[in-house]
Amino acid sequence: MAAMLQPQIILLKEGTDTSQGKPQLVSNINACTAVADVVRTTLGPRGMDKLIHDDKGNVTISNDGATIMKLLDIVHPAAKILVDIAKSQDSEVGDGTTTVVLFAGEFLKEAKPFIEDGVHPQNLIRSYRTACYLAIDKVKELAVSIEGKSLEEKKSLLAKCAATTLSSKLIGGEKEFFASMVVDSVIAIGNDDRLSMIGIKKVPGGNMRDSFLVDGVAFKKTFSYAGFEQQPKKFLNPKILLLNVELELKSEKENAEIRLSDPSQYQSIVDAEWNIIYDKLDKCVQSGAKVVLSRLAIGDLATQYFADRDLFCAGRVTEEDLQRVAAATGGTVQTSVNNIIDEVLGTCELFEERQVGNERFNIFSGCPSGRTATIVLRGGADQFIEEAERSLHDAIMIVRRALKNSTVVAGGGAIDMEISRYLRQHARTIAGKSQLFINSYAKALEVIPRQLCDNAGFDATDVLNKLRQKHALPSGEGAPYGVDINTGGIADSFANFVWEPAVVKINAINAATEAACLVLSVDETVKNPKSESAQGEAAASAMGGRGRGGAAFRGRGRGMRRR
Repeated sequence: MAAMLQPQIILLKEGTDTSQGKPQLVSNINACTAVADVVRTTLGPRGMDKLIHDDKGNVTISNDGATIMKLLDIVHPAAKILVDIAKSQDSEVGDGTTTVVLFAGEFLKEAKPFIEDGVHPQNLIRSYRTACYLAIDKVKELAVSIEGKSLEEKKSLLAKCAATTLSSKLIGGEKEFFASMVVDSVIAIGNDDRLSMIGIKKVPGGNMRDSFLVDGVAFKKTFSYAGFEQQPKKFLNPKILLLNVELELKSEKENAEIRLSDPSQYQSIVDAEWNIIYDKLDKCVQSGAKVVLSRLAIGDLATQYFADRDLFCAGRVTEEDLQRVAAATGGTVQTSVNNIIDEVLGTCELFEERQVGNERFNIFSGCPSGRTATIVLRGGADQFIEEAERSLHDAIMIVRRALKNSTVVAGGGAIDMEISRYLRQHARTIAGKSQLFINSYAKALEVIPRQLCDNAGFDATDVLNKLRQKHALPSGEGAPYGVDINTGGIADSFANFVWEPAVVKINAINAATEAACLVLSVDETVKNPKSESAQGEAAASAMGGRGRGGAAFRGRGRGMRRR
């Protein structure tokens, strides 16, 4: 009787939503699978695009997994993990963002029947981690190094990697054209890790093939004052002065007060203002520079002054462009015009202002440091150019990674099938339940070739059976065989130059396994009620205190009328 009368223990605040146990885990797996299904159709050269428009009316058409994941406003807490791994894959490697989401979704999908049958998640997690290490070792073993090749050979190999990345994008039709452009731009910046050293400028109009690479810096003509037309628009081997100084008449502060006893003194104050600006301009001209760029405004007086002396000037140049000009020309940005020595001036072989579409561009080419490049993109619709920029970003990242890590593997689902075969073989040597779990991990890896076939409209079962048979050959000659997108059969991906850096696969397998293990390790979700309403109630109860106690709070509680 006493036991029946024990009071109920209230641990969490009223309104807290808790769900735990097996149904909770299955619900999380279903949410992650639903997210993977969204990006599933974007994989590969025949992948479809997604059109996403937000409440502000901005329209984005994209094929890039990371972009789609960022734009989807996912609220499910477990599914957000997939958004995070897509972002990390994008920042770490640049490509393979759809792959990583698909892998994670498939690992969880394969784990679901085991969870429903009552297998403890920790057993699955342990086996998945083991399978992940085995898979990564196998990728490293199968990877082919491109080290020690001549620059020309390396360029053609890197262009193949870039073309593989671009083949699944909107600009896939011109992948060879853009691949060589990407490789040239990455080689131009050398060992510089800053991605900002490769500028991408977008100019609507024309077609894709009108895009061009500037071996140096190009930026859109900034706002200019009268007198600009009289300035020369082309220089050979000019000296370039970079400033972070305003070359304008400075008006006095509004609260400045000057008391004069003699009216003639007023003129001397006005003259002093003019003398200051003329002194600055004189020093710029005496430095020997022919091109003056400033991050701040260059006024109408300065523009006319420079035009009279055959100098070119541009004010309000963006910070990013100014830094790129500094890196390319070997100049240094100055915060003062005093003591300008030759060492701080940059130089380039050719400076010119050129018309691109309906925009005018300032172009610095033949730069001595050569540590920067600019890709000027042309195309029809704005959304198309935006997507082209995202595609080039992926290709640039891939080429940088391939240059640094210099090992490549066969693409087109070949490497996935080979790891899958290897893991199935390895699973047979293991006694116990772990054999089943590693087998399911191996089956999950087949999602890439299967999805490539589905997206291209081929019979996935037929192609996968051919691939399994080829990869099972004891000689190992079937290892580089993947899906042939053009014929619907299988082909040697290495011979067809469908390559990707090994680091892409390693990162994708690692991140996807970690995400799957993380979701599997969650067995309870607690959702706290909105604390805001709780604070409001607390404030209201405090206001209605006993006697005149409440009068101590003179602030307004929630819902109180303004006095």
